[in-house]
Amino acid sequence: MRRDLQPLLAALPLAAIAFAPLGLKNYGIYLLTLWCVYVMAGMGLNLTVGYAGQMSIGHAAFLGIGAYSAAILMKLGWSFWLVLPVAALVCFAVGLVLGFPALRVQHHYLAFATLGFNVLMFLVFRNEEWLTGGTFGISGIQRPKFFGLSLDGSGAYFYFTFLSTFLLALVLGWLIRSPWGRAFAALRDNPIRAESLGVNIMAYTLLAFAIGAAFAGIAGAYFAALVQFIEPAPFSLTASLMMLLMVIVGGSGRFFGPMLGAAIVILLPEWLRFMKDWYLVMFGLAVVALMIWLPGGLLSIPERLRRA
Repeated sequence: MRRDLQPLLAALPLAAIAFAPLGLKNYGIYLLTLWCVYVMAGMGLNLTVGYAGQMSIGHAAFLGIGAYSAAILMKLGWSFWLVLPVAALVCFAVGLVLGFPALRVQHHYLAFATLGFNVLMFLVFRNEEWLTGGTFGISGIQRPKFFGLSLDGSGAYFYFTFLSTFLLALVLGWLIRSPWGRAFAALRDNPIRAESLGVNIMAYTLLAFAIGAAFAGIAGAYFAALVQFIEPAPFSLTASLMMLLMVIVGGSGRFFGPMLGAAIVILLPEWLRFMKDWYLVMFGLAVVALMIWLPGGLLSIPERLRRA
């Protein structure tokens, strides 16, 4: 495939998604908006796992921190536009703290450390009722306004979230092509060689976690405004595994991987509902088959075809 055609081919499904709400009902538009939210979070996880090579099974905790930060502050009367950077900064700071275990442990040991963090945050969300509302959650979260225009409608909020996802993808693209992105790739490929070339392993490992967490915090703020009710269930360990699956299914370390992976994980089960009680079984079998025959994700298919 010619490289100059790749951006065009990647833009076609995005254009289809942009026009899809014109023929969908509210639930279909909700699913597309949820896809945008998970693409935001998945881009951050892809930066940490795919580009920097640091395993994380706690990304849903950052999504929850961003969502609860946004929900609590908006209930106090803060504007969404003030809440959004606060959610990102809080998750960035927590990501820096969580990044310290990555300086001492790697691979599956690091995965267990992030897993424990996710479990800890889920218990905080569920048990600290004075702050999070516990299992009763936080309701009545308002959607933002854009230059005085209300985004309460499902279609209007979808386009707002879709535009935000596109802008965040541009930021990620710039970051990957920057010296930071090249340092992340060097750290993933060979940490010892990267250090010999002058890459500060400590600083870039912490940055990989912190920036990935900030992306999830931004996604959490959009998620809170989408569902308008926050409770602990969406931020469990299962959600973290689902987000990791999105990155791997789409193609870890590939720019469009989270976008395709989120579409598979979020939308495919809905398309299979005509199978009734068997739809989750078929979805699970499809994912297992994909991991066996395409361990590099769906976006590795063109490379395999070229090699063949």
